[in-house]
Amino acid sequence: MAKTRNVLFIIIDQLRADSLNGALAKHVDLPNMRALMKDAVTFDRHFSVTNPCGPSRASILTGQYAMNHRSVRNGTPLRHDIPNLATEIRKAGYLPMLFGYTDTSSDPRVHHANDPAMKTYEYPMVGFHEITEMRMEMSYPWQSLLMSEGYEFDNYWDIYKPQADEDGTQRLNGPAIYAAEHSDTAFLTDSFLGKIRAYSSQNWFAHLTYIRPHPPLVAPARYNDMYDPNDLPLPQRLASMEAEEDLHPFFSPMLQSVNAAKFVEGFPDLEPTDENIQTLRSVYLGLATEVDHHIGRVIDYLKTSGQYDNTMLVITADHGEMLGDRYAWGKMTVYDAAYHTPLIIRLPDNIANAGQVVTVPTESIDVTPTILDWIGQEIPNSMDGRSLLPLLLGETPGDWRSYSFSELDFSEPENPTIWERTLKTGPSDSCLGILRDQRFTLVEFAAELPPMFFDHNGKGEMENVAHNPKYTADLNRLTRAMLRHRMRNMDHTLSLDSITSDGPKTRTRH
Repeated sequence: MAKTRNVLFIIIDQLRADSLNGALAKHVDLPNMRALMKDAVTFDRHFSVTNPCGPSRASILTGQYAMNHRSVRNGTPLRHDIPNLATEIRKAGYLPMLFGYTDTSSDPRVHHANDPAMKTYEYPMVGFHEITEMRMEMSYPWQSLLMSEGYEFDNYWDIYKPQADEDGTQRLNGPAIYAAEHSDTAFLTDSFLGKIRAYSSQNWFAHLTYIRPHPPLVAPARYNDMYDPNDLPLPQRLASMEAEEDLHPFFSPMLQSVNAAKFVEGFPDLEPTDENIQTLRSVYLGLATEVDHHIGRVIDYLKTSGQYDNTMLVITADHGEMLGDRYAWGKMTVYDAAYHTPLIIRLPDNIANAGQVVTVPTESIDVTPTILDWIGQEIPNSMDGRSLLPLLLGETPGDWRSYSFSELDFSEPENPTIWERTLKTGPSDSCLGILRDQRFTLVEFAAELPPMFFDHNGKGEMENVAHNPKYTADLNRLTRAMLRHRMRNMDHTLSLDSITSDGPKTRTRH
């Protein structure tokens, strides 16, 4: 009888990489993920290839760059016929169970306009078997739990308002109305642990997706104020918002698009003082610790049920979070904090490489090919990502990439964004590409806008050196590299297929 091979793929929404290794790491307690890192392989230069949530998850699960799948913003449909992790893992006999959400906007060509799939950008991706619905704007099972436990709310979004103190004082880090055992994170973990047990006798695949520490920033008691805002480092930033805006025309609309008040419910006039910013950062870290606690419960279950040593465990995030750095919030920007994400992968029987850290560039589109490779399923040519299996086993292929590539679309077809209105761009040129090598970061625009160029041997992202003649050769070199990257990674769905007199032929891409 073949040995069982389970896959547990966890995505944490909006978790910065430096929460585990970097500027914030020593200020947040994440004991379970850090313990797993000692038993797994960690990827230190892992980046999301696009933002925000919907596009990022589309890329992760299809293995495609946004330039190919073109679901480039929340609400932009994803073609129904693109192979993804769920459709391909089914071919290996797995039921792709979804605990949470994929933030997929469905293809209107295969749905009636009145179909519920056409009313939300958060529908499950084609192929997934939704076990527990946990979509941010719905979460009906969780809402039902809260109601059954006696919590009262007239408006769903009131759930996310911090409670006032007994004397009526409103605090940014006031506790949520629900207890920790009833939080969205606890509910989803309880659902997973309660429903996965019966599958232990067979190969199973589960995609477990935590919404936290995504805003609104409110946490249940003890997580709401477990970190003292005064103990946290201040955000990384220039001397003023005006100095940030002077770096490039892109930044003024970016800084106007999202502010701290949009990250918490019930404080519409919140001023971006250092005190308020540090308080919100402390709540974010508390939510991250809460997620870590429940990931610990999941790992304990795998161990006590005897499945830890036949389960591939993948933990990553869909994208990062600015968290006040550069006076910015969210992920609609060009800076590393918005794209740099953790990636931890534990393979059974990989003890020789336990605790290793991979420092070559990896991308979010590599995760799905890696899972398919490990279970022995063919990787479709449509997938731009590459399997990380050699890196997990301690080998770096000679032709491995020397840079990472990301994209961002800042348009909105129905209601032009502040970028479009300010920069006078349209739906087809309101986008940018980011290429990062060992030393430099290049940001190039589709519109007639100047590039950005950061030298990490100098002031890094604190200085745009694109117009400094000293960097002309390097700027040109990375510009050519970005052009070649896009040319080499044009859609390969059928480009390596041939129709011959002997029938169809296919050449494997990687």
